[in-house]
Amino acid sequence: MTTTAEPRISARRQATRDRVLEAASSVFAERGFHGATVEDICDRAGFTRGAFYSNFSSKDDLVVELSRRHSEALVDRIRRAGKREHAGTDEVLRDVFAALADDSRSKERWLVLTTEFTLHAIRDPEARRAWAAQQRRVRDELVTVVDETVARQGLTMPIPTELFVRAAIALAQGSMTQRLVEPRSLAVGELERTVLPILLGVDA
Repeated sequence: MTTTAEPRISARRQATRDRVLEAASSVFAERGFHGATVEDICDRAGFTRGAFYSNFSSKDDLVVELSRRHSEALVDRIRRAGKREHAGTDEVLRDVFAALADDSRSKERWLVLTTEFTLHAIRDPEARRAWAAQQRRVRDELVTVVDETVARQGLTMPIPTELFVRAAIALAQGSMTQRLVEPRSLAVGELERTVLPILLGVDA
């Protein structure tokens, strides 16, 4: 049986999508998911509504695509940290946890947007299905990179890798939420460095 490959996106179309996504990220940061409109995003990107809807079906579609790109960057950071040569297990894990706990301003904005979008998805069945599927993709990618890192360090996971990944995500998001609400409550990466080694069964 033959399969038909997905058509490649032209350079021009990709450039349009990139501009819309960049504009959306900026507008979402300023006005929030619900406060931003398609018109706002089109104005910021310098495109018509027609150009928007020829590339994206809705604001929901934008957030899912932004999440895909965000997760690719996260997985790449963790993979590079896990591939450090001539480094001990403690050094590698420290760098992996630091990559997970990245505290840049852009990540703060991303957390606020995804928190708002998650509440939207809980209330909207279609958005929930799309968001759940994207979260599964992120976890699958992280499971792969964690398994690679653990195997490279000669470790054995005491719990299923997916559970570890879920816990790591919850810690990273939860600790950043706490720091945003109570700026001096936690140091960057403090929860991750303290708790995740315990879950891995290694010394902190």
